[in-house]
Amino acid sequence: MPAKKKAPKKAPRAAARGRKPAAARGPEPRESVIDPSEDDISELAGQVERHGGAVVGAYRDPFAGQALVLASLPIKKVVATPFQRDLSKTHATRLADAIGAAGLFLDPVIAVPSSDGFWSPNGRHRLEAARRLGMRSVTALLVPDEKIAYRILALNTEKAHNLRDRSLEVIRMARQLAKEQPRSKENEHAVTFESPAFLTLGCAYEQRSRFAGSSYQPVLNKVDRFLESTLPAALRQREQWAVRIMDIDDRVAAHVKTMQSMGMKSPYLRAVIVARINPVRFVPPSRKKDAAPPMSVAEALTKMAANVRKFDPKSIRPGDLALVAAIAPSAAE
Repeated sequence: MPAKKKAPKKAPRAAARGRKPAAARGPEPRESVIDPSEDDISELAGQVERHGGAVVGAYRDPFAGQALVLASLPIKKVVATPFQRDLSKTHATRLADAIGAAGLFLDPVIAVPSSDGFWSPNGRHRLEAARRLGMRSVTALLVPDEKIAYRILALNTEKAHNLRDRSLEVIRMARQLAKEQPRSKENEHAVTFESPAFLTLGCAYEQRSRFAGSSYQPVLNKVDRFLESTLPAALRQREQWAVRIMDIDDRVAAHVKTMQSMGMKSPYLRAVIVARINPVRFVPPSRKKDAAPPMSVAEALTKMAANVRKFDPKSIRPGDLALVAAIAPSAAE
């Protein structure tokens, strides 16, 4: 018998193509070095000297050519931005131990000028570790643009943000900006705040540190949008929404206790209840950023409040809990 012909090998699937590289931009390496006395950073360099620091060098950043200053600053003159996440003592201890073991402080903090020194939007834990180690100074990468202080979420690389961290930092930024720019509208700060849900949840987390925000985030992601009102007015509105969410959560907590008394011990009880009372549960998420929400936040909360009153704990089956555990492991916040 003639030998069977081997089936032709399938051509390997082409690797997924990413975006085409952007056109070349930024300074060449030798163009990056600049004199600290140049006009665009001379004032910043002067501020370093006035506060007892020393300019180590200056350069243009490789992306946009922004002039930056590398400086050694007195540690007492550098503080974390007031709206930054709360200090984790455990993380600060680990950093102090790691720096002490390495014998080197290698990662400069990012800082911007403030009225009485410098603010760091992403150095709270490194600063605390440095203080614990008795360091007199810290190395900082100084940016002349004070707006960088409000780009915490994009810049912070010390410790991964959880939902509580993100929400609290965003609401603290909003409150600070409301004082500094009271006439600015909330939607003008969309890039800084990243998500309107962070603002609403932040108001709740301010009142309840252990609030289960991850259970309510799916609802808010579908109905919450940045407001066109001024920041002070927007904050008042979000505070009212947060109160309504916490009232709903109180009723959810009562149902959780009832279910636990029935022998259900899953950490996903709250998530299952909130999913059941979610009025936009089956509305697919929109792919368009500016798409109109399926209903307003106020309408969604009204329906949730009605649904939670009618909720029957006996309607939940073990299979419902298993499904939530499989598709939403973060729901047990």
